[in-house]
Amino acid sequence: MNFLDLLRAVFALAFTLGIIGLAAWAARRYAPQLLAKLSAERGERRMKVVETLVLDPARRLVLVKIDDEERLLILGEGRELIEPRGPNTDAGAGS
Repeated sequence: MNFLDLLRAVFALAFTLGIIGLAAWAARRYAPQLLAKLSAERGERRMKVVETLVLDPARRLVLVKIDDEERLLILGEGRELIEPRGPNTDAGAGS
């Protein structure tokens, strides 16, 4: 390998690293605004995880809000249990 081939390989490596660095800079600079704009266009999500509580290594409680209703889920060991839904499940109903 002569000097010219070595110099060409070094310049190709520098050019490639420069493009990668430019892409990383552009992602840091413009990606947060782009992601915020895309999520704003998508609208408000109907389902949210309000809170989780780890009971033990195999089970956890998850409070999920769907539209304006909160549901309690017990997850673990390959099973899911959803709290039973009765006619008076609202927080302030009947009080």
